[in-house]
Amino acid sequence: MNESISAVPVSPLRQRLIDDMNMRRFSPETQRNYLRDVGRFATFVGRSPDRATAEDLRRFQIEQGEAGMPAPTMNSIVSALRFFFTHTLDRPDLARKLVRVRHPRKLPVVLSRDEVARLLNATTCIKHQAALSVAYGAGLRVAEVSML
Repeated sequence: MNESISAVPVSPLRQRLIDDMNMRRFSPETQRNYLRDVGRFATFVGRSPDRATAEDLRRFQIEQGEAGMPAPTMNSIVSALRFFFTHTLDRPDLARKLVRVRHPRKLPVVLSRDEVARLLNATTCIKHQAALSVAYGAGLRVAEVSML
């Protein structure tokens, strides 16, 4: 027999969330993340997440921010909870209460002319100098240069 028997019973609400994600062809990784994030919220409120209130969501987001949760992770949790409240529970009123966190984008470090000259002159092999010049001039990664 090729039946997979789960040792842990799945609640009807969790199964509904899984079915909603399968219906939309979410990847297994996304499903795993969404289940984890909805579970994290359920643990926070201490009851089934279908009985959550707007105040519960607000307190959860404040607590996550104060705990030092990185902005991309918080936004991932917001996406999971928005999906859960909008599609699984049909409660878009709660989904609208969730707030995405802005995170500053940092500019890459740009080398000065002197630093570039030192980098190119660091090797005496013409082949290596050519590879470094092409890599820097075209903004290539190491694997891209090696394929040249």
